[in-house]
Amino acid sequence: MLDDLKYIHDRDAQDALGIASKQPEQLLHSFDLGTWVSQKNAFDNIVYAGMGGSSLAAALSLSCPGYKVPFEISRQYDIPGYVGQRTLFIAGSYSGNTEETLSALAQAEQKKACIVVIAGGGKLQAIAKEKGYTFILMPHAEQPRYAVFYNFRALMQLLEKTDLLLNTMSEKELQTTANFLKKNTQYLHQTIPAKKNPAKQLALELMGKSVVVYSGPFLSPAAYKWKISCNENAKNVAWQGTLPEFSHNEFIGWSSHPTNKPYAVVDLMTKFDHHQITKRFSISARLLSGKRPQPHSVEAQGSTRLEQLLWIVMMGDFTTIYLGLLNGVNPSPVELVEKMKKELA
Repeated sequence: MLDDLKYIHDRDAQDALGIASKQPEQLLHSFDLGTWVSQKNAFDNIVYAGMGGSSLAAALSLSCPGYKVPFEISRQYDIPGYVGQRTLFIAGSYSGNTEETLSALAQAEQKKACIVVIAGGGKLQAIAKEKGYTFILMPHAEQPRYAVFYNFRALMQLLEKTDLLLNTMSEKELQTTANFLKKNTQYLHQTIPAKKNPAKQLALELMGKSVVVYSGPFLSPAAYKWKISCNENAKNVAWQGTLPEFSHNEFIGWSSHPTNKPYAVVDLMTKFDHHQITKRFSISARLLSGKRPQPHSVEAQGSTRLEQLLWIVMMGDFTTIYLGLLNGVNPSPVELVEKMKKELA
């Protein structure tokens, strides 16, 4: 089925696979930051308010490049109590109409935080224009989860004018990373047959199962992206967990009956994890042998932290789009999410 290009084209009506393959180009997009200027020693913390795919870039940025100050992602209606005048508050919503983000923004205004808006339009754009907030316009994408690299690039371009990043991220590094991703994801494309395509092979292993994705802390944001992509691309139930916390509770949950559990386990591995994390993966696989499905191990490709982080994201995107095709669904639409929003309104 996954080697039948006619079937793929019929099911993948919005060309999610084509969009996935072009993601590296998003890292090179140049955003207009308006009047945003150098902000040195201006902030004690950062709060990023966003839901679903609109918060994923912020999560990725926690792993790479990381921050010198506390950085919290607020995925709810209310903001942290510490938000104040020395908070950089970023409201992110691809549609610009996400009600949780609008609620959080209103509260940040009351706290007199420094506000930046990242959106594709909607109410957030109108508010930013009316009140003179720095506004970053997201390019068109079929779904927010398909614009994560755009969002990541926008965030880096914004924050390079501050002293908040743990590691600087140059244009050269982004270009090198984009080139690496283009070259090292070609074998995941739809024209590559399943026998030579690891994303297709893994999708076939996941089909008919509930997916559980594990990683260490460094790849945890990418593992969460896998979970979201399983949910939205494949319309498939999925969960995500992180080691070492897994070893202190969830680990024992696999030890009881039934031994033939209807799950597929995916372990995301990287050389940038603490060496004890790697040992925990190995020991967990041995101690849980026969008590849970044998994990499918995915080793991150690349020589830098950014290359490995974003390669894992792309591997997850291709795998879950193929899983959606195996499930007989169109990967792009999320009708129930849209229905929920309408009924809430």
